[in-house]
Amino acid sequence: MSAPAVKQLDLTAPPIVKTIGQRSLIAGVVFGLIALILAFLRPEQFFRAYLLGFMCWLGVSLGSMAILMIRHLTGGGWGMVIRRILGAAMRTLPLLALLFIPIILGIHKLYIWAQPLDQIADKHLSEHLKDITKTYLTTNGFVIRAIFYFAIWNLLSYLLSHWSRQTDRAGAPDNTERFKAVAGPGLILYGFTISFAAIDWVMSLDPSWISTIFGLVILIGEVLSAMCFAVVVERILFNYKPMSEMLSPDFVHDHGKWMLTFVMVWAYFNYSQWLIIWAGNLPSEITYYMRRLNGGWGYVGLFIVIFHFAIPFGTLLSRPFKRNIRKLVWLAVWLIMMRYLDLFWIIEPNFSTTFQVTVADIVVPIAIGGFWLAYFFRNLGSLPLLPLYDPSAGEVLHPQHHHPESA
Repeated sequence: MSAPAVKQLDLTAPPIVKTIGQRSLIAGVVFGLIALILAFLRPEQFFRAYLLGFMCWLGVSLGSMAILMIRHLTGGGWGMVIRRILGAAMRTLPLLALLFIPIILGIHKLYIWAQPLDQIADKHLSEHLKDITKTYLTTNGFVIRAIFYFAIWNLLSYLLSHWSRQTDRAGAPDNTERFKAVAGPGLILYGFTISFAAIDWVMSLDPSWISTIFGLVILIGEVLSAMCFAVVVERILFNYKPMSEMLSPDFVHDHGKWMLTFVMVWAYFNYSQWLIIWAGNLPSEITYYMRRLNGGWGYVGLFIVIFHFAIPFGTLLSRPFKRNIRKLVWLAVWLIMMRYLDLFWIIEPNFSTTFQVTVADIVVPIAIGGFWLAYFFRNLGSLPLLPLYDPSAGEVLHPQHHHPESA
């Protein structure tokens, strides 16, 4: 691309980004105040809902980082056109590190292993916890490991963001090999850290149950929600330049194919977990599903099977549907909602034998989301929507990709 052509390009985010960010912050403050009241009136319900909301928004951040690293390893315009969206979501990790503090404060209300063993009514569980609470499930260990997880995630985010910012200036170095050098080991680190974080923060809610594939179940849900979130944001930006000129039907099609892939892998991991536990037929393992198949929870599970997998899978098989951003965005929004319900089905049965939804389950995740979205849109507006001087920018700016009217 010639120098005059470069100067004519305006890749700054449209004003709508700032507007949505401001409105998100207002929503976060309003719902945050309500959540604060609930924290004093109904602390048990508050902390359960807080863990649910935290895991939802953490998943978008970490999933975005994972997809960004996949793009750096594989290349392709599909990832370049949403690279700054993924980066903005990834850079919310410092906020999420701060938002983890309430979980530490509520550790004794969330996790039975953090409570005095002599207060646990189930004597078998009490005996089981005597050894594990001396080695792995300790309060200090819980906090130290969380610090380690966030340190790794924020380090990866910093490196990827720092080198990306360099490509906004003329004469920027070619950081392609640097990105690859970090992305390869970074994906491995992400897989290990999120697996252990899932064990610490979610699976240990029921310390008598174990699953070797649980970390992958959480991981695939994160990348699916992240890709869906990117589709939602690119649809908002598609009404304005420069996204209306950069987002081609081919790129939208690629994003739809990623969604289809992640939906199938999500179903595979969840079915594999169920199959392994069913085949093992061990009382210590089957309790997970016994809790989630009775008391109304079974209907929630059936709803998830149909509307998180079956219908989205069938819909995403349509090529015209995947190429139309105006249609694909609705399925993306739906799958984000299904991700919330999936985590609700994973977390809440640990506290209630019958299906119930509290006010906190709605208010607290929205409060966290309001602050998260405000920070996200602030990040998105701080950089151009395309790293213009990156060697791969031509994949998006090439004239053959300019068919936004058919998307």
